[in-house]
Amino acid sequence: MDGALEKLFSLAGHTALVTGSSRGIGREIALTLARAGATVILHGSRESAKLRDAVELVKQIGGRGECVTADLTDDKATAALPDACRALGLEVDILVLNASIQEYLHVTDYEPEEFAREFQANVGAAFRLVKEFSPAMRRKRWGRIVCVGSVNQLRPATRLSIYSATKAALENFTVCCAKEFAADGVTVNNLVPGVILTDRNEKILSDEAFRETVRSSVPLGRFGSVADMAGAALLLCSEAGAYITGIELPVTGGMHL
Repeated sequence: MDGALEKLFSLAGHTALVTGSSRGIGREIALTLARAGATVILHGSRESAKLRDAVELVKQIGGRGECVTADLTDDKATAALPDACRALGLEVDILVLNASIQEYLHVTDYEPEEFAREFQANVGAAFRLVKEFSPAMRRKRWGRIVCVGSVNQLRPATRLSIYSATKAALENFTVCCAKEFAADGVTVNNLVPGVILTDRNEKILSDEAFRETVRSSVPLGRFGSVADMAGAALLLCSEAGAYITGIELPVTGGMHL
Protein backbone atom coordinates (compact mmCIF):
# COMPACT_ATOMS: atom_id res chain seq x y z
CA MET A 1 0.00 0.00 0.00
CA ASP A 2 1.18 3.51 -0.79
CA GLY A 3 2.69 5.09 2.35
CA ALA A 4 0.50 8.18 2.21
CA LEU A 5 -2.62 6.05 1.87
CA GLU A 6 -1.55 3.81 4.74
CA LYS A 7 -0.99 6.87 6.94
CA LEU A 8 -4.45 8.15 6.07
CA PHE A 9 -6.05 5.04 7.57
CA SER A 10 -3.54 4.40 10.35
CA LEU A 11 -4.79 4.44 13.94
CA ALA A 12 -1.38 3.95 15.54
CA GLY A 13 -1.19 5.73 18.88
CA HIS A 14 -4.96 5.70 19.40
CA THR A 15 -7.12 3.67 21.77
CA ALA A 16 -10.58 2.44 20.82
CA LEU A 17 -13.36 1.16 23.04
CA VAL A 18 -15.88 -0.88 21.07
CA THR A 19 -18.98 -1.80 23.04
CA GLY A 20 -20.64 -5.12 22.33
CA SER A 21 -17.52 -6.51 20.67
CA SER A 22 -17.47 -10.13 21.75
CA ARG A 23 -19.27 -11.09 18.54
CA GLY A 24 -20.81 -9.91 15.29
CA ILE A 25 -20.39 -6.37 13.99
CA GLY A 26 -18.64 -5.13 17.12
CA ARG A 27 -16.00 -7.83 17.03
CA GLU A 28 -15.22 -7.23 13.36
CA ILE A 29 -14.94 -3.47 13.93
CA ALA A 30 -12.60 -4.08 16.86
CA LEU A 31 -10.40 -6.39 14.78
CA THR A 32 -10.30 -3.91 11.90
CA LEU A 33 -9.30 -1.02 14.16
CA ALA A 34 -6.59 -3.23 15.66
CA ARG A 35 -5.30 -4.06 12.18
CA ALA A 36 -5.10 -0.31 11.57
CA GLY A 37 -2.84 0.03 14.62
CA ALA A 38 -5.21 1.01 17.42
CA THR A 39 -5.06 -0.43 20.90
CA VAL A 40 -8.51 -1.95 21.34
CA ILE A 41 -10.61 -2.39 24.46
CA LEU A 42 -13.29 -4.97 23.79
CA HIS A 43 -16.49 -4.96 25.82
CA GLY A 44 -19.07 -7.51 26.79
CA SER A 45 -22.02 -7.45 29.16
CA ARG A 46 -20.25 -10.13 31.22
CA GLU A 47 -17.23 -12.40 31.18
CA SER A 48 -17.52 -15.01 28.44
CA ALA A 49 -15.48 -17.34 26.27
CA LYS A 50 -16.52 -15.29 23.23
CA LEU A 51 -15.13 -12.11 24.76
CA ARG A 52 -11.85 -13.80 25.67
CA ASP A 53 -11.62 -15.30 22.19
CA ALA A 54 -12.13 -11.88 20.61
CA VAL A 55 -9.29 -10.43 22.71
CA GLU A 56 -7.09 -13.35 21.66
CA LEU A 57 -7.85 -12.66 17.98
CA VAL A 58 -6.66 -9.07 18.42
CA LYS A 59 -3.42 -10.36 19.92
CA GLN A 60 -2.98 -12.90 17.13
CA ILE A 61 -2.93 -10.13 14.53
CA GLY A 62 -0.25 -8.34 16.52
CA GLY A 63 -2.41 -5.78 18.30
CA ARG A 64 -2.94 -4.93 21.93
CA GLY A 65 -6.33 -6.11 23.10
CA GLU A 66 -7.88 -5.66 26.51
CA CYS A 67 -11.39 -6.33 27.75
CA VAL A 68 -13.90 -4.80 30.14
CA THR A 69 -17.38 -5.87 31.16
CA ALA A 70 -20.49 -3.90 32.05
CA ASP A 71 -24.22 -4.50 31.78
CA LEU A 72 -25.33 -1.47 29.78
CA THR A 73 -28.93 -1.94 30.88
CA ASP A 74 -27.68 -0.81 34.30
CA ASP A 75 -26.73 2.87 34.51
CA LYS A 76 -24.46 2.36 37.53
CA ALA A 77 -22.55 -0.42 35.76
CA THR A 78 -22.25 1.76 32.67
CA ALA A 79 -20.95 4.68 34.76
CA ALA A 80 -18.16 2.45 36.10
CA LEU A 81 -16.97 1.45 32.62
CA PRO A 82 -14.73 4.49 31.92
CA ASP A 83 -12.79 3.95 35.14
CA ALA A 84 -12.32 0.29 34.21
CA CYS A 85 -10.73 1.45 30.95
CA ARG A 86 -8.51 3.98 32.72
CA ALA A 87 -7.43 1.29 35.18
CA LEU A 88 -5.80 -0.41 32.19
CA GLY A 89 -3.63 2.70 31.78
CA LEU A 90 -5.47 3.69 28.62
CA GLU A 91 -7.26 6.88 27.53
CA VAL A 92 -9.98 6.22 24.98
CA ASP A 93 -10.03 8.60 22.02
CA ILE A 94 -12.10 6.39 19.69
CA LEU A 95 -15.51 5.35 21.01
CA VAL A 96 -17.64 2.95 18.98
CA LEU A 97 -21.10 2.58 20.53
CA ASN A 98 -22.12 -0.71 18.98
CA ALA A 99 -23.87 -2.57 21.81
CA SER A 100 -27.66 -2.65 21.77
CA ILE A 101 -30.59 -4.88 22.65
CA GLN A 102 -33.84 -5.58 20.85
CA GLU A 103 -36.96 -7.66 21.25
CA TYR A 104 -39.40 -8.58 18.50
CA LEU A 105 -42.77 -7.59 19.98
CA HIS A 106 -45.93 -5.85 18.88
CA VAL A 107 -46.52 -2.48 20.53
CA THR A 108 -49.30 -3.81 22.76
CA ASP A 109 -47.05 -6.61 24.00
CA TYR A 110 -44.31 -4.34 25.32
CA GLU A 111 -44.13 -3.95 29.07
CA PRO A 112 -42.82 -0.68 30.59
CA GLU A 113 -39.79 -2.59 31.91
CA GLU A 114 -38.78 -3.66 28.40
CA PHE A 115 -39.27 -0.11 27.10
CA ALA A 116 -36.96 1.21 29.84
CA ARG A 117 -34.41 -1.59 29.32
CA GLU A 118 -34.03 -0.90 25.59
CA PHE A 119 -33.83 2.86 26.00
CA GLN A 120 -31.23 2.54 28.75
CA ALA A 121 -29.01 0.12 26.80
CA ASN A 122 -29.37 1.78 23.40
CA VAL A 123 -29.59 5.48 24.29
CA GLY A 124 -28.90 6.02 27.99
CA ALA A 125 -25.60 4.12 27.90
CA ALA A 126 -24.51 6.06 24.81
CA PHE A 127 -25.22 9.34 26.60
CA ARG A 128 -23.34 8.21 29.71
CA LEU A 129 -20.24 7.04 27.80
CA VAL A 130 -20.08 10.09 25.54
CA LYS A 131 -20.40 12.32 28.61
CA GLU A 132 -17.53 10.47 30.32
CA PHE A 133 -15.11 10.07 27.41
CA SER A 134 -15.64 13.20 25.32
CA PRO A 135 -13.98 15.76 27.67
CA ALA A 136 -10.55 14.13 27.29
CA MET A 137 -11.01 13.95 23.52
CA ARG A 138 -11.88 17.64 23.42
CA ARG A 139 -8.87 18.56 25.52
CA LYS A 140 -6.69 16.52 23.18
CA ARG A 141 -8.45 18.16 20.22
CA TRP A 142 -8.82 14.79 18.54
CA GLY A 143 -11.50 12.18 18.93
CA ARG A 144 -13.85 9.87 17.07
CA ILE A 145 -17.29 8.79 18.22
CA VAL A 146 -19.26 6.34 16.10
CA CYS A 147 -22.81 5.46 17.11
CA VAL A 148 -24.08 2.29 15.46
CA GLY A 149 -27.70 2.71 14.48
CA SER A 150 -29.99 0.51 12.42
CA VAL A 151 -31.91 0.57 9.15
CA ASN A 152 -34.93 0.45 11.47
CA GLN A 153 -34.40 4.12 12.31
CA LEU A 154 -35.15 4.78 8.65
CA ARG A 155 -37.62 1.99 7.90
CA PRO A 156 -39.10 0.84 11.23
CA ALA A 157 -40.14 -2.81 11.42
CA THR A 158 -43.58 -3.44 12.92
CA ARG A 159 -42.31 -5.71 15.71
CA LEU A 160 -39.31 -3.53 16.53
CA SER A 161 -41.12 -0.30 17.40
CA ILE A 162 -39.20 0.45 20.61
CA TYR A 163 -35.85 -0.61 19.16
CA SER A 164 -36.52 1.57 16.10
CA ALA A 165 -37.38 4.50 18.34
CA THR A 166 -34.14 4.09 20.31
CA LYS A 167 -32.09 4.14 17.12
CA ALA A 168 -33.88 7.25 15.86
CA ALA A 169 -33.11 8.91 19.21
CA LEU A 170 -29.47 7.86 18.90
CA GLU A 171 -29.25 9.53 15.48
CA ASN A 172 -30.61 12.78 16.93
CA PHE A 173 -28.08 12.52 19.78
CA THR A 174 -25.33 12.01 17.19
CA VAL A 175 -26.19 15.21 15.37
CA CYS A 176 -26.34 17.24 18.57
CA CYS A 177 -22.95 15.96 19.73
CA ALA A 178 -21.42 16.52 16.29
CA LYS A 179 -22.42 20.19 16.43
CA GLU A 180 -21.21 20.59 20.00
CA PHE A 181 -17.81 18.89 19.65
CA ALA A 182 -16.76 19.90 16.13
CA ALA A 183 -14.76 22.96 17.13
CA ASP A 184 -12.58 20.75 19.34
CA GLY A 185 -11.65 18.29 16.60
CA VAL A 186 -14.01 15.51 17.67
CA THR A 187 -16.18 13.93 14.99
CA VAL A 188 -19.43 12.15 15.79
CA ASN A 189 -21.19 9.99 13.22
CA ASN A 190 -23.98 7.45 12.94
CA LEU A 191 -23.20 4.18 11.15
CA VAL A 192 -26.40 2.50 9.98
CA PRO A 193 -26.32 -1.25 9.27
CA GLY A 194 -28.92 -2.95 7.14
CA VAL A 195 -29.53 -6.68 7.44
CA ILE A 196 -26.12 -8.04 8.37
CA LEU A 197 -25.44 -11.78 8.64
CA THR A 198 -24.69 -12.16 12.34
CA ASP A 199 -25.85 -14.58 15.01
CA ARG A 200 -28.36 -11.92 16.17
CA ASN A 201 -30.21 -12.21 12.85
CA GLU A 202 -29.81 -15.96 12.47
CA LYS A 203 -33.13 -16.90 14.08
CA ILE A 204 -35.29 -14.30 12.32
CA LEU A 205 -33.78 -15.28 8.94
CA SER A 206 -34.11 -19.03 9.50
CA ASP A 207 -37.52 -19.04 7.79
CA GLU A 208 -36.68 -19.38 4.10
CA ALA A 209 -39.77 -17.57 2.81
CA PHE A 210 -39.22 -14.61 5.15
CA ARG A 211 -35.50 -14.59 4.36
CA GLU A 212 -36.23 -14.29 0.63
CA THR A 213 -38.79 -11.54 1.22
CA VAL A 214 -36.23 -9.52 3.16
CA ARG A 215 -33.41 -10.22 0.69
CA SER A 216 -35.58 -9.09 -2.22
CA SER A 217 -36.02 -5.71 -0.49
CA VAL A 218 -32.28 -5.05 -0.72
CA PRO A 219 -31.40 -3.40 -4.07
CA LEU A 220 -27.92 -4.95 -4.10
CA GLY A 221 -29.59 -8.34 -3.82
CA ARG A 222 -27.68 -9.70 -0.83
CA PHE A 223 -27.37 -9.36 2.89
CA GLY A 224 -24.41 -7.53 4.36
CA SER A 225 -21.37 -9.01 6.05
CA VAL A 226 -19.60 -7.80 9.17
CA ALA A 227 -16.69 -6.81 6.91
CA ASP A 228 -18.99 -4.39 5.09
CA MET A 229 -19.58 -2.62 8.39
CA ALA A 230 -15.96 -2.63 9.53
CA GLY A 231 -14.62 -0.83 6.47
CA ALA A 232 -17.11 1.99 6.92
CA ALA A 233 -16.23 2.22 10.62
CA LEU A 234 -12.52 2.50 9.81
CA LEU A 235 -13.24 5.41 7.47
CA LEU A 236 -15.11 7.29 10.20
CA CYS A 237 -12.42 6.58 12.82
CA SER A 238 -9.36 7.49 10.74
CA GLU A 239 -7.85 10.63 9.28
CA ALA A 240 -9.48 9.65 6.01
CA GLY A 241 -12.76 10.66 7.63
CA ALA A 242 -11.49 13.71 9.47
CA TYR A 243 -13.84 16.09 7.61
CA ILE A 244 -16.93 13.91 8.13
CA THR A 245 -19.13 14.66 11.11
CA GLY A 246 -22.81 14.51 11.94
CA ILE A 247 -23.68 12.11 9.14
CA GLU A 248 -25.98 9.12 8.96
CA LEU A 249 -24.03 6.55 6.88
CA PRO A 250 -26.29 3.70 5.69
CA VAL A 251 -24.46 0.43 5.02
CA THR A 252 -27.64 -1.27 3.86
CA GLY A 253 -27.15 -2.38 0.27
CA GLY A 254 -29.71 0.29 -0.61
CA MET A 255 -32.41 -1.14 1.68
CA HIS A 256 -32.97 2.31 3.18
CA LEU A 257 -33.99 3.82 -0.16
